[in-house]
Order: sequence, then C-alpha cells, then structure tokens
Amino acid sequence: MNQSYGTVSVIGLGYIGLPTAAVLASRGVEVVGVDVNATAVNEINEGRAHFFEPELDAMVRGTVQEGRLRAVLQPEPADAFIIAVPTPLTADRAPDLSYVDAAGVSIAPVLKAGDLIILESTSPVGTLERLAATLAAARPDLAFPADGSDASDILMAYCPERIIPGRMMTELVENDRIVGGLTKAATTAASALYGTFVRGKIVPTDARTAEMVKLTENAYRDVNIAFANELSMVCDGLDIDPWEVIDLANHHPRVNILQPGPGVGGHCIAVDPWFIVHAAGETAPLMRTAREVNDRKPDFVVDKIMAIASPGDRIACLGLAYKADTDDLRESPAIEIVEALCRKHDGEVMLVEPNIAQLPPRLSLPKAKLVAMDEAVNDADVLA
Repeated sequence: MNQSYGTVSVIGLGYIGLPTAAVLASRGVEVVGVDVNATAVNEINEGRAHFFEPELDAMVRGTVQEGRLRAVLQPEPADAFIIAVPTPLTADRAPDLSYVDAAGVSIAPVLKAGDLIILESTSPVGTLERLAATLAAARPDLAFPADGSDASDILMAYCPERIIPGRMMTELVENDRIVGGLTKAATTAASALYGTFVRGKIVPTDARTAEMVKLTENAYRDVNIAFANELSMVCDGLDIDPWEVIDLANHHPRVNILQPGPGVGGHCIAVDPWFIVHAAGETAPLMRTAREVNDRKPDFVVDKIMAIASPGDRIACLGLAYKADTDDLRESPAIEIVEALCRKHDGEVMLVEPNIAQLPPRLSLPKAKLVAMDEAVNDADVLA
C-alpha cells in the first residue's frame, strides 16, 4: 500500500473542509479541494475564504499563493481523500446521507490501488461501511475492505472533526483526534496523515466505535445544556434568578452546571443526538427529551420578549450566529427567535450580527433589517 500521501483531496470546502485543507497545505502537502459551489471554488482560488473564521483567510491566501492549495469542481486523482460534506436531517429527523453517497460516487472514477479515504462527516454508526459498499459497486475492479480483512486495494477510515467555530484553526492542530479504520492498516495510514499537522493525541480504534464517539460527544453536551435550559425555565416560573442559582450550585465540588441560553445551534449538537435516537429508538429517551427541551427554548425566549414589548416597539436582537466570532447561522436558535418575532410583533425588528454583510435570502424576515450595534442600542425600545 502507498503510505506517502503527497497529494490530498478534500471533498467539501465548508466549515470543516476548508480549514482542514488550509492547515494541511500549510504543512507542505499539496491539497486539491473539491466543492460543487462554483462561487466558493472561485473565491478560494483567488486566495479568499468564503466564510468568516479567525486566521482562516490569511492561511488560505498564503497557501494558494504558494501553490499548495487549489479548488476544483470535480475530483481529481490523489493519494488520499478526506470527505467533509454535510449530514443533515430529513423532515422526519432521520439522517440524510445523500451528500456522503454523492461524494463517494464522485471520487470513485479517480481512485487507484493504495489510496486512502477518510470520512470526517458526522455520521450514524455504519456509514463508513455503507460508503465502502457504494464504492465497491462503482469500482468492481478494486478491492474494498470487508469483514476487517486487510486484503483490500483501498484503505478507509473514520476520523470525526471536533472543532468549534471561532477557534477552528487552533483546535484543528491542538485537539486530540480519534481515528477508526475499517482495517488496522487503514487506522495506521490515517493516523500518519493526521500526524502531519495534529499536535494532540491521535487515538486509534475501529470505525464503528469512532462513529459512535462523535455522536456521544455531542449528545453529552446536548443533555447537559438541556439541564441548564430547563433549570432556567423552572427558576423563571418560581421568580428566582437562575444565574445566581447556577453560580452558587457550582460551588459544590462535584457540580458543574452549564450556562443556559436561547437554545442550541450549529450543525453538530443540534443534529447529532437525533442520529442516536433514530438508531436506538426507545432505548434513548433521555437524549430525545434533551433535544425536545432545547428545541423548545426559542419559544420561551420569544414569549419573554413579547411580554416586555409594546405594540409598535422597535426590538433589536443582538447576535444571529449560533456562536461568537463566526458567521455560522446553521440551526441557530437566534434565527428561530427573530423569525417568530417578525411574525408576531407589529413593530420593526432590528438585527445585529457583525460577521455577516447581508441576510441570507432563505430567511423569512420581511420586517427585519440588519443594522450596526450603535444604531440598535440608540434606536431600539427593547434589546434582546
């Protein structure tokens, strides 16, 4: 097998793929990024990141100028392929693996014996095996891993991302990584590739365990956030300050309650627990309930704002992204809140989000306008 991965292809140049591609390229690896978004491809080839993330734009510019990073619309031959495409939910909260399937179909024609394929997309347990079957059907001339046998032409591993917007470029390098191959040879090869830029520990396991680890991390966070959010609503009903309750409770040496908020956002924590619930059904009631608690929190916030605002008041909502220092609006509870306010409130709704220049057209915000912080603070009757 080829253990020298001079050229790496990153499939999907979004919030995970582009930072990964840029960091790899900064370590001297030739990286070819692939995305179906022609605008994103053009911007990257011009040396610009197509979304905001601290330090990313400078790294993209530098690696493009040095000729180590370029973007294309169709996959090309490479030594290793890292798949970082979305895995959203369907309308009935089942995993949508169509993007992973499409990525597999797209790279199949350019594969050769000795290539390494790494799936980073958050996935239900068994997704890497599903991808191997898809590729085997498309390329019967190549042997793909089956039943743990190392006798395959293609190495396949799962390595979940675990970075947070606003700190991606740091956490990509410093965080520990879990690497699970369909074979031991794949685990070894993928670990070596990540070793080119990861300073944290690289911990080996099998593919199904690695897939479950990623889901477990986010479900754990979701359950703990749900406790804080539910506690805040309980305290509100009892006319008690939840912030003081949490602060005082956390003086206990074995208590560490998180801070409540308007809900849970982002592609991971707000989505991944449903993958477990979908697979486990009635054996995961706690995770299901946590998701339902967090999904209800935006409605609670809207009710609180509407109770304060008078008809015709100008309401300013500060922050649209689900985290600080990012322009990532995916699953953001703030979006749900402002959409509800636009439906229910008669007056103007002003929105402040310094990391975006305009509101995405997909949002249903007919009465809202994007303003600067000073305008919101000076002109609004209610600040949220």
